[in-house]
Amino acid sequence: MSRQITVGIVTVSDRASAGEYEDHGGPALRAASIKAGWEVLSEAVVPDELEAIQRTIRGFSAQGCALILTTGGTGIAVRDVTPEAVRGIMRVEIPGFGEAMRMKSLEITPNAILSRSLAAIVDRSLVIALPGKPSGAVECLGFVMGAIPHAAKLAQGVPTSC
Repeated sequence: MSRQITVGIVTVSDRASAGEYEDHGGPALRAASIKAGWEVLSEAVVPDELEAIQRTIRGFSAQGCALILTTGGTGIAVRDVTPEAVRGIMRVEIPGFGEAMRMKSLEITPNAILSRSLAAIVDRSLVIALPGKPSGAVECLGFVMGAIPHAAKLAQGVPTSC
């Protein structure tokens, strides 16, 4: 019997966290998670600040989120610090996730090469840092969805058969 994946969603946006812009990325990932049959436990909107991102990811992991999806802050703008935040608290990075997301996204837009999307294990959670554009976040999640159940189980310390 497979366990349902529990999810935390973190939108990283200065404007959305200040109430100047409506968050669309978080709701898009919520809908995609529910469609996948996952349970969304926690959601937050935080500014593009290292400590805020790290605190939220760690908090969601402590709440039992096996999978934490971030949206935003993965580009090359001055305030884009999501990859640095994740790398600062990760146990291990999983390069294949970022490679697959960029490779598949390049078939859609040449700007995908600018993405610094990644996946890592933080505490007992699989963290996937996705683009800020809602359609890009959902597309990239779809590109790696097949590997998520196994990776989330490993992050949680659940024995797997393969």
